[in-house]
Amino acid sequence: MTKNPIYNAIAALLYIIAIVLGITYMPTIRTSIDDFIMPIIMLSLLTLSVAVMAYIFGYQPLILFLDNKKKEAVSLFLKTVGIFGAITLGIVIMYLLIISL
Repeated sequence: MTKNPIYNAIAALLYIIAIVLGITYMPTIRTSIDDFIMPIIMLSLLTLSVAVMAYIFGYQPLILFLDNKKKEAVSLFLKTVGIFGAITLGIVIMYLLIISL
């Protein structure tokens, strides 16, 4: 990813939106095999999501850390997590305001 924590947090949000859109608009076919396949799909999606988020949040800080720029690495990681947390909080607040109308 980039050394810009805002871009990293936005990339994480866009990835989540893409996954939600895929799940929402995926045609659902109900068969008896769903009971077997759905847990496999969900665990595979979880594994993929963990890998993608680890890359988005951790790749650049790890590179900086390995280049002996430990303060920059920690700062970038914490800023990215903080910005993503702020975006998430903003979405929750907007949701709560919308449902209270």
